[in-house]
Amino acid sequence: MKRRIDGSLERKAGVPLKRKIDMSLIGYEIRNVLGDFFVPFFGIVFPVLMLIIITKAVAADVAVKYVPEANTTVFIMMSMLIPMAVGLLGYSSGYSKELEKDIPLRMRLFGIPEKTMFGSKVIAQLIVITAGLVLYTVVGYASLDLLVPDVKAAVSLVGCLYILGLIFLILSHSIATLTGKFGPTYAITMTLYFVSMMLSGMMGIKNDQLPGALKSIAALLPMSYISNDFIDFWKEGSYNYMPLLQAFLFTGAVAGILLIFARRKTKAYRS
Repeated sequence: MKRRIDGSLERKAGVPLKRKIDMSLIGYEIRNVLGDFFVPFFGIVFPVLMLIIITKAVAADVAVKYVPEANTTVFIMMSMLIPMAVGLLGYSSGYSKELEKDIPLRMRLFGIPEKTMFGSKVIAQLIVITAGLVLYTVVGYASLDLLVPDVKAAVSLVGCLYILGLIFLILSHSIATLTGKFGPTYAITMTLYFVSMMLSGMMGIKNDQLPGALKSIAALLPMSYISNDFIDFWKEGSYNYMPLLQAFLFTGAVAGILLIFARRKTKAYRS
């Protein structure tokens, strides 16, 4: 059986339905991702703009010899906007619109299981995140005075950014499934996006300046450790991973619990 993205099927007698992810599905999902305003702007343009604007402002307030370190701190922080925007805003926007139009149901009727569609979405999101990170890095190092990282620190940062993207993608998928509507999904994910930025120090408020309760919440987010600790890791090449791993476990557990409830709702809807 051959599968076409427009929903048509060419049937061949005796040939079983294909359920594997293929390049046509991945290409279709990439076009959907890039066709959504949230991803090109918040996931590609916005991080680069924030990097340039904030580093220019910071450079005016620090001694010349500290400019590379200050620029690199901002570079590390703003890099997190890419997986946050793609996984949280972009995915939730696109998938909630698909749910409103019953597109997942239509795809199942044409023999494309939800797992196959979800897998192709994940791969497409990771490809877009990769492209965004490459562009962001090229622009950053071409236009700013940045520190050259220790290899271990650079690999750790990239790995953290991909894990963040996956966690936010699962959160978005779960929230969209539970609400089933674009409006509520958009409100929840946009709130999470800006609250995460604030608690992680990306909006100019350091963690030690937060009130006690918010400081405790910030300590549960992996973005806080990346924002505050990775500049020393960038320079020295050594880092205590334990607090960061604990934060990843917490956020991953929250995403996993929401995904369980979302799957239960999907099963209840089908029955």
